[in-house]
Amino acid sequence: MKQPSPRTPPHDRSTWRRAHAGPALALLLGVLAGCRSDSSGTPARSAGEGPDAAGNGPRERRRHDAATFYSTTAYQGASFSHDGKSLLVTSDQSGVFNAYAVELTAQGGAGAWRALTNSSSDSINSLSWFPRDNRFLYTADQGGNELHHVFVGLPDGNSADLTPGPKTKARFEGWAGDQASFFIATNERDPQFFDLYRYREDAGNASGNVAPGFSRELLFQNPGGYELSAVSKDGAWVALGKVHDNANSDLFVARTSNAAELLHATPHQGNGAFSALEFSPDGKSLFYLSNLDREYSAVWCYDLASATSREVFSADWDVADYSFSEDGRTLAVSINADARTQVRLFEASTGAEIPLPPLSGSEISGIVFERGTSRLACYAGGDRTPPNLHVLDLGNGSQAKLTQALSPAIQEQDLVESEVVRFPSFDGLLIPSLLYRPHGASAATPAPAMLWIHGGPGGQSRGGYNPTIQHLVNHGYTVLAVNNRGSSGYGKTFYHQDDRAHGNLDLEDCVAARRYLEGFDWVDGQRIGIMGGSYGGYMVCAALAFSPNTFDCGIDIFGVTNWIRTLESIPPWWASIRASLYMEIGDPVQDRERLLSRSPLVHAKNIAKPLLVIQGKNDPRVLEAESREMAAAVEASGVPVEYVLFPDEGHGFRKKANRIRASESYLAFLEKYLRGK
Repeated sequence: MKQPSPRTPPHDRSTWRRAHAGPALALLLGVLAGCRSDSSGTPARSAGEGPDAAGNGPRERRRHDAATFYSTTAYQGASFSHDGKSLLVTSDQSGVFNAYAVELTAQGGAGAWRALTNSSSDSINSLSWFPRDNRFLYTADQGGNELHHVFVGLPDGNSADLTPGPKTKARFEGWAGDQASFFIATNERDPQFFDLYRYREDAGNASGNVAPGFSRELLFQNPGGYELSAVSKDGAWVALGKVHDNANSDLFVARTSNAAELLHATPHQGNGAFSALEFSPDGKSLFYLSNLDREYSAVWCYDLASATSREVFSADWDVADYSFSEDGRTLAVSINADARTQVRLFEASTGAEIPLPPLSGSEISGIVFERGTSRLACYAGGDRTPPNLHVLDLGNGSQAKLTQALSPAIQEQDLVESEVVRFPSFDGLLIPSLLYRPHGASAATPAPAMLWIHGGPGGQSRGGYNPTIQHLVNHGYTVLAVNNRGSSGYGKTFYHQDDRAHGNLDLEDCVAARRYLEGFDWVDGQRIGIMGGSYGGYMVCAALAFSPNTFDCGIDIFGVTNWIRTLESIPPWWASIRASLYMEIGDPVQDRERLLSRSPLVHAKNIAKPLLVIQGKNDPRVLEAESREMAAAVEASGVPVEYVLFPDEGHGFRKKANRIRASESYLAFLEKYLRGK
């Protein structure tokens, strides 16, 4: 189910920010799947129709086991050190995500990598170097429970927790303009809402101490019912989101010196969704997204002095992000264009566009500017290329690629590009999707197929490297990633077409997707399954329970099976968007009968096709009981069911060993119950 958008700190702002018709809600799925493990460890080979590396006709398609596929390394985040000599990066090269310092050579390339943390259990996500020394900030939860704390890492390898209380959830809100203090929001006072604190070096005042060497002050106390969205660099202003329902919201601004007075930044008539982006570098205005009176979100600017707003940027699709370099000279804009990210750079003062050099990968993300220079770090990748870290110098045009994420055992030619397709649903509505055709699939050798259903509701399957999908396609499975009605990225009308109709109209789109796949002679129309995580997992169980003869098998990855229990057990920090959840999905009290009627667990006796259920024990969103009871109910009916539980994971799998195990489970299940049907 949906959750509030994760707060991406200014130093490491992703170029993909959710910008859909409802409030800024998102579900991040960390699900990664793999392939069958061959005992020999040697890639299997089979004839394929794709060109060879030189583009000269047919070549062999190399298959890889899960362990080989997961020797691919994931990289994320970037922060320039105070002296410009290194980048702070997060990587799972050890098998668990940890923080690393990568040396930048005089030529701008990558030198030595040095591990700054060495966790073997909890995944660590680096945040930022300190602006004036070699300390750094990072965040981590405990076994996937999503109670993230913020830590300071010291050069000697030690660390200190800046977050008081084991039940507290904290998030980094960026550095202040003085480069000597920073902001952290926590829900320690009230688990439902986040207050804002300013952290400083401890000047000897014991009051407010939170860790050796640091003290803090409460900068802004949330009045309740608001989502803390942004803070100005000088700490004088905060932006607050107020969600009325999933189609209508508002933004307010408040001086931190006068929390009682909220200024309404977005007065409007009718439905409109507003989402704060960031305050301007000079602190005089707030930039935000709005879809009022339009299908797609555009960028607006609210002037704090005059209390007036004006539109500053729009496109033919949702604008996903709009962010400035720290000195305010450069502006980065990203657009969600038909499930692909387009990034453009501009001179903020003139509006002149700054050309980006071609990079190895079609999509750019994670742009981070170095303070006081013309350099930036970013990631570039594509369907066949995991995101790689680059450093660009806009002044002299130089560029350097710092990582090689794809395993050297895998060639890009072994993977496939997706194709954007649209098919008509039962009522004629065109459903946008991404189609992955495996090498070697033909009328003579048709491939079994899987529908891939994204999380949410309201998520979107997008272009870019997806190891789950590439694993399956590498082993000869067609994949159709369906953006059923209710998905974001295609305008607010499309987004709201499944409100309070989950497991009904969106399921009809999935049924139509199967019929669409049956129309290809290179797809085995007798072997089509469905898989997905979270809301996608719900759709899997709903498909097998409410349309039991449509799909030949299903893979449910921590999917909702009992809407009543899920809505009654949402994490307390989702309180600010509870009304939105109820408007979209249903109220567990007022809509109890309807929600039970669309809960697959209640109708598990209807399921007649094999089911694989995957779950993380520490999942705070979809409780373990959801998956365990679903598997038990299907087993009681005598239907083949497999249940895989990860005791050290939550809502998504972060550890390589677990992703490999999940990958092996997916493929082994499909080989037995779909290909072997």
